[in-house]
This record gives sequence, C-alpha cells and structure tokens, in this order.
Amino acid sequence: MTTPLDAASTPAVFAERALPPVPAAGEAVVPAPAAYRLPRHLGLSGKLLAFTVAFVVLAELLIIVPSIAAYRVNWLSDRLAGARTAALVLDAAPQEMVPPELTRELLNSVGAITVALKRNDTRRLLASSDIPPEVDLHVDLRDVAPWQAVTEAVDTLFAPDGRIVRVVGTPPRLGGFVEIVIDETPLRKAMLRFTRNLVLVSLIIAALTGGLIYLGLAWMFVRPMRRLTQRMVAFRLAPGAPPAALDPTTRMDEIGQAEREFMEMQRQIRETLQQKSRLAALGLAVSKINHDLRNLLASVQLLSDRLAMIRDPAVQRFAPKLEAALDRAIAYCEHTLAYGKAQEPPPERRMVALAPLIADVQDTLGLGSEDAPAIGWVEAVERGLKVDADPDQLFRVLLNLCRNAMEALAARAPNDPLRDQIRVTGRREGSTVVVEVADTGPGVPEAARAHLFEAFQGSARRGGTGLGLAIAAELMQAHGGEIRLVPGTIGATFQLRIPDRPVDLDAHRALRSHG
Repeated sequence: MTTPLDAASTPAVFAERALPPVPAAGEAVVPAPAAYRLPRHLGLSGKLLAFTVAFVVLAELLIIVPSIAAYRVNWLSDRLAGARTAALVLDAAPQEMVPPELTRELLNSVGAITVALKRNDTRRLLASSDIPPEVDLHVDLRDVAPWQAVTEAVDTLFAPDGRIVRVVGTPPRLGGFVEIVIDETPLRKAMLRFTRNLVLVSLIIAALTGGLIYLGLAWMFVRPMRRLTQRMVAFRLAPGAPPAALDPTTRMDEIGQAEREFMEMQRQIRETLQQKSRLAALGLAVSKINHDLRNLLASVQLLSDRLAMIRDPAVQRFAPKLEAALDRAIAYCEHTLAYGKAQEPPPERRMVALAPLIADVQDTLGLGSEDAPAIGWVEAVERGLKVDADPDQLFRVLLNLCRNAMEALAARAPNDPLRDQIRVTGRREGSTVVVEVADTGPGVPEAARAHLFEAFQGSARRGGTGLGLAIAAELMQAHGGEIRLVPGTIGATFQLRIPDRPVDLDAHRALRSHG
C-alpha cells in the first residue's frame, strides 16, 4: 500500500541557485562600477614601451661600438698616410740634406713624434723630435681583426693622457713598413667627441624610431586588446546585462577573430543565462505546486485505500492500477526538482519485462477506452523480451514519447484509428534492447531538430517546453544508452537503445564456484 508523501522528503527549492534577473530588451544598461577600469601600472603598454626601448638601445649599441672602433682605425690610418707622404719626401732627399725646419713641419703635419721606414732589412729613422720618448703601446694596422679593433678602441677611450703609441703600417710602392710614434691624447679626445656626437644622434634616432614603433604597435595591438579586455571585465561584472552597441570589427587578423569569437561567446552565454533563469523560475513555481499537490495526493491515497476495501469486481480490477498511478505520481512529486538541479537519481536497474511496462503506458494514457481519442495503438514486442533498466525511469521515458505522439495526432481531430496510430516495437540486438516509438503524425519540424533534446528549445508543439525529451535523453544517458530521432520515416520515430550492464566475470565465476 502506498504511503502519503512526507513534507520532509520534498527537495529544496531553487532559491539557492537562482540567478540574477536578466534585464529585458531595451532596458537601460547600468554603468559598470569602478572595478571596470583596468590597472595602469606597467600594463601591456608599459611592457611594450620597455621592450621597444631595450631593443632599440641594443641595436644602437651594436652600431655604435663598431663605429667607434672603425673611427680609431681610420684616424690612425690617416696619420700613417701622412707619414707615407713624408717618408717619400725624406727618402728621396739626400741624406742629411733636409733642413730641420722642414722635418719639424712634416712631423707637425702628420702629428707624429718620429717617422721611420723599414725596407728589406734596413730600418731608417727619417724624422724625429729632439728626444724621442719611451713607447707605452704598440699598434700594428697591417692585420687587425674586428674583435681586436673593438677591444683596442675601448682601451683607448679609458687610457690616461700622454700615453705614447707606436703605430706600424704598410706603405704603398715602398715595401717594408712605415712606423710612427704619436701621442695618443689627440686620438682619445677625437674619439670622445665622435662618441658623444654619435650617441646623441643615435638617441635622437632611437627616440623617433622607438616612438613610431610604439605608437604603431599600440594602435594596432594594445588599443584593441585593451578594448577587448575592458569588454571581458564588464561582461564578468554583469553577464546578464544587454551588450552595448558596438560596431562589428572588420579586422581579418587574429585580434579581429578574437573580438568576433568573444561577441559570439557573449551571445551564447546570455542565452544560456536566460534559460537558466527560466529554469530557476520554473523550479520555484513547481516547488509551490508540489507543496499543494502533496496534500491532494494524500487525500486521494486515503480514498484509494477505502476503494480497495470494496468487494465489487470492477473496483478490485481498477484499484491496483489506481494505486500504481498514485505511487508514480508521488515519486514524480518527490523528484520534480531533480531535473532543475541536474540530480536525477541513478537508475536502479534490473531485468524487467518490456511488454507489461508498455501496457501500463497505454493504460496511463487511456488509449482504448470509450472516451479516449480515436487513435490506434499497435504493439510489436518480442515475446518474453526483458530489458536491463530502471522500470520507473523507463516508464517515464516511454510515457513522455507516447504522450507527445498522442498530442501530435490529437491536434488533427477528428481522428481515424486506421490513419492515426502509435506504434511501439521492441527487439533485442545482441546485448542491446532497441525500443522504437513511432506515430503517423506530421513529424518533427526541421527547425526543432537542431535542439530537440534541450530544455525549452526542442519543443515541436506550440506552447510546449521541450522538457519531456530533455528528461528522456538524460535518463537514457544515465542507463548508458541513447535516444535519437530516426530520419526518413512517416511521422516521428524515436529509437531507444539500452545496453545490458557488463558482467563481472570474476564475480560470476566466484558465485558459480560457491554454488
């Protein structure tokens, strides 16, 4: 005998999961709070500027250092070129016939202290000051490697004043080599001036180049990324608010694609939030209905108990069916909110005869009675077919499908049992039971097929919610099976595939050995 529905068994309502209301279309958009503004400390712009400055400075260093080394080599080469000219003059003149004044002028024009020429194995001092100083450094320009020129240039920049350097070079058409002894201080001062001017020009070029690069990158990348980030922040703060009017982007690069994908994601999430809000409102309304329906079912149970005590044969024949219907109604009330919470109870599977279950569906729909619509009922189930399923959940699935078929056929009244029929078939294919529920109605519209098994979207009937098919799909998935619409049939044909549970061979062997 059934027991009245206890108030304590009623599931909690949806208030704990209710979502904030979604503003209606045309409603004013509330400005985002202060958290909408992005932090300005070293954002993407600051990092971009820092990287731009660093890379430009690095590029300038790679240019400045070799330029200074080349300037030093050219400065010494110019002094050697002047020394070669002086060597030609002094070498052509008879020995000791060059006046001291001419020698001094030649040395001053070259900027050297001494000029010497080595030819074959003879080294000749062509010109010299009164007392040649001691040489502090030897420089050979006949074969200078690039890395050596850089290191010697750095050494010259940091050398003390008054350092004496001996420079050796190859003279043209003379053979041997020419060497000069010079004071390195003029070279150091000239290199410092050149370095200062070069650094100044490089900084100006670097500033202009870095600024242009920064502005270009900021306009092309930072600005749209900042705008996209602000939209993300605003969407996170108010996901249900209608979006502000935005011009669609025309960019075809990755940023344009990201903006388009984000706008599409916003649209889909807002639609989902609207559906969730409808589900929350529906759950709250159903919980109120469930509270009142509980009392009504308790009263009906008391009446059914009294009817069961009547000895009339007709009453005794219909009383068990009435009790079974009340049991199912009570179970539905207890689990009404389970769908909204996505907490359908796991199926309690066992081997169930399919034919009696289908007969209960027919009795529940009232098909075949005198006051029922003139809709034909055709059942073709393999004899003795059993399915491994939860009988109550499978009954719910079949009842939803058959009720949808009945409503589709009843919509074109007056009905003809030969034309308007519901066909339920069942067969076994290996370890899978296949059940098909078909009707000869108008079928499922093409627009409803894309979201057929989604709540509030897959209804093919005007005014329907689509919850029946969504619940059926969820219950079939819990059984490890599937439900699908069979294409290319007259009317609508839904196919259920329910696989048997896998057998634990070790447990089965242990049971047989124990037996």
